[in-house]
Amino acid sequence: MKTQVRLADFTTLRIGGPADRLVEVSTEGDLITAVRDADAAGEPVLLLSGGSNVVIGDDGFRGTVIKVATRGITVDADLCSGAMVSIQAGEDWDAVVQRAIAEEWSGLESMSGIPGLTGSTPVQNVGAYGHEVAETIASVRVWDRVDNQVRTIYAADCGFSYRNSRFKADPSRYVVLEVTFQLRLGDLSAPVGYAELARVLDVDPGSRAPMTEVREAVLGLRRGKGMVLDEADHDTWSAGSFFTNPILDTAADVPAGAPQWPQPDGRVKTSAAWLIEHAGIDKGFAIGAASVSTKHTLALTNRGGATAKEILALAAHIRAQVQQAFGITLVNEPVLVNAGL
Repeated sequence: MKTQVRLADFTTLRIGGPADRLVEVSTEGDLITAVRDADAAGEPVLLLSGGSNVVIGDDGFRGTVIKVATRGITVDADLCSGAMVSIQAGEDWDAVVQRAIAEEWSGLESMSGIPGLTGSTPVQNVGAYGHEVAETIASVRVWDRVDNQVRTIYAADCGFSYRNSRFKADPSRYVVLEVTFQLRLGDLSAPVGYAELARVLDVDPGSRAPMTEVREAVLGLRRGKGMVLDEADHDTWSAGSFFTNPILDTAADVPAGAPQWPQPDGRVKTSAAWLIEHAGIDKGFAIGAASVSTKHTLALTNRGGATAKEILALAAHIRAQVQQAFGITLVNEPVLVNAGL
């Protein structure tokens, strides 16, 4: 247990005031105990994973921050059902993707280079370049803080949708302990469904490619957008994409010229980056030390010494500009802790 810990040191945005207390847990049992004890004492709890999708306010967090550092991967593989891979919440996500490619477990390769820990992936339904974890998650084992028990929630009951889940919708109830993926065996990727990635790989959309090539192509694309962590590059001092792509009721609601992607429920998704750029926000636009990335308009970055107040002021300005230009309200993707827009 440490007291008055600077939370900026635990986030990729490098922003966040002090926590009253911080405890790091390395076993599943310790994680459950830490949460259960804090709940019994009426103590506010913040579960901190990789710190890559969170904006913590300048005043920090009044309560106990539990840093998840649990480790362990178990595998059950056969040619019929593929690989059932169960991963503890504290395992580094990109290391998991690298191992999957090395072991020829197909399905995660397009999510290479995403920072954070495995336990966060079902919460956000993490995805990139045409795929999301909901496609391969078989089940999520959680500590249920309401029922005070360990539960296994199967994929059909996880409430997965675009960047959302049952766990994100009810964040005070579930603590992710372990995620089980069902992955196809082989050295070829899942179908390449993202046009930009297909062009880089020089394959037709919907075809497969060697997973090693997909990983390198994805990492190249992400680096070009400042989305692979690099301490020397301030464009990577971010919380990733700050806004989700809006999903609109009909194609008629999409602004003229904007990209659009039909959704299974009949609605249409469009590009938040396009909306921001066409609302007059340029790459590099700044408020104080908070700036739109010089590489990608969806990332809000810390140029060194930025405060949460500056990041949120920048986000609010962008949201207002898009609302005024197109009548569309952007929704933030990172979790806001003691910080509001």
